[in-house]
Amino acid sequence: MKSSLVSIVAGLAATLAVSTALAGELTVYTAVEAVDLDRYKSTFEKAYPDIKINWVRDSTGVMTAKLLAEKDNPQADVVWGLAATSLLLLKGEGMLEAYAPAGVEKLDPRFVDTTTPPTWTGMDAYVAALCFNTTEAQKLGIPAPKSWKDLTKPEYKGHVVMPNPNSSGTGFLDVSAWLQMFGDKDAWTFMDGLHENISAYTHSGSKPCKMAAAGETVIGVSFEFPGAKAKSAGAPIDIIFPEEGSGWEAEATAIIAGTDNLEDAKKLVDFSVSKEANEMYNQGYAVLAYPGIAKPVENLPADVADKMIKNDFEWAANNRKAILAEWAKRYDAKSEPKT
Repeated sequence: MKSSLVSIVAGLAATLAVSTALAGELTVYTAVEAVDLDRYKSTFEKAYPDIKINWVRDSTGVMTAKLLAEKDNPQADVVWGLAATSLLLLKGEGMLEAYAPAGVEKLDPRFVDTTTPPTWTGMDAYVAALCFNTTEAQKLGIPAPKSWKDLTKPEYKGHVVMPNPNSSGTGFLDVSAWLQMFGDKDAWTFMDGLHENISAYTHSGSKPCKMAAAGETVIGVSFEFPGAKAKSAGAPIDIIFPEEGSGWEAEATAIIAGTDNLEDAKKLVDFSVSKEANEMYNQGYAVLAYPGIAKPVENLPADVADKMIKNDFEWAANNRKAILAEWAKRYDAKSEPKT
């Protein structure tokens, strides 16, 4: 009897310990740029001092694969900052907790899941752009491209770097946008021509821009945020938005179904759509989910939102697997080794 009582007490103590560990802590998966994580964490924890964020970060493709692999044993409570198309994949697998955060009606509808209540809500948009090193281009006598299709011209051979769409959300938004803009046949023909000029496919969306800023390539196919940051730091680059229009992706937030800390998870999602959070996103991103509060970002034009194509997230998510398989079959030989 005594040993049974001891076992019961020990079991209760263990249960209490687990509950205590969960209370006030959130495991948050993200693909947000690493440089922003401390700022996001501290801003949230200042608003909710009783909740601690434990980040798990990787690139969009890797994080999406990790979440899908954990479907039957979820490890995350919340995803804060992952491509909306990735979250739509999770939604299709029944992995997201539907929740309408306080203030969701104030967001631009393009940044909110179409079901009611929504399973994901947007934060900001990252928009495809070219980072063009003017110093290296001048040395080589290479003109600045004006369009996506310019990148297939012979003068750019070996001078273009872009992200691999299987590992980078930026890479996927590029490929998805080209398919939507040009149509299936013409888009793959364009990518065949582009591939001839590519020196490497990276596994990070910001790396091509960082390489252009460092003079390691002339043109980095990337997105606007790292370009603006590099230019502010003195890099000799121009940020070019191709004349056909730019693909874009919404960074978004969602609760993982089955979380043991649903109430705190809801608080984080409430915060993620707030005016305060969007002002925080605006430090790097020019296009926000919350209309009317974005201030110009240094080195970016005021009309970035006008350069964004009409983007069908549902189509991109539904066709993602086939698109990535076809891309890998054609072009993966030039991808950098995974580290």
